[in-house]
Amino acid sequence: MSKKKDPNYVAKMEKAISDKYGEDAIQNPKSGWDSEKEKEYLHQLKEKEAKLRSRESNKKLLKNKSSVVRNCDFCEKNKIKRNNDVYFSKFGCCFDCYIRLIEGREERWSVGWRPEIKSK
Repeated sequence: MSKKKDPNYVAKMEKAISDKYGEDAIQNPKSGWDSEKEKEYLHQLKEKEAKLRSRESNKKLLKNKSSVVRNCDFCEKNKIKRNNDVYFSKFGCCFDCYIRLIEGREERWSVGWRPEIKSK
């Protein structure tokens, strides 16, 4: 069974896409590009690169800070995960203890309240 190639296949596909999604869907991306858009694109690219460099330097700072082994004040487990840094710095505990003991009581915590910890 041989298939005949339709010489108008591409034209039919473009017509169908144009009907369904509009004329912009079949336009060549270069058709609307000019030197002004090129300058704007390069400017945006430089801004994005600067943001990425800034994020990388912040990650290095966080990595250095979190490389110090810290113990949770409540469960006394070593928690060195990066997502625990916020809870360690603000409440002196790991995320698990924050959820278990502090969440919903932050206002009381800020004025000095501490939960009673029953020893196991």
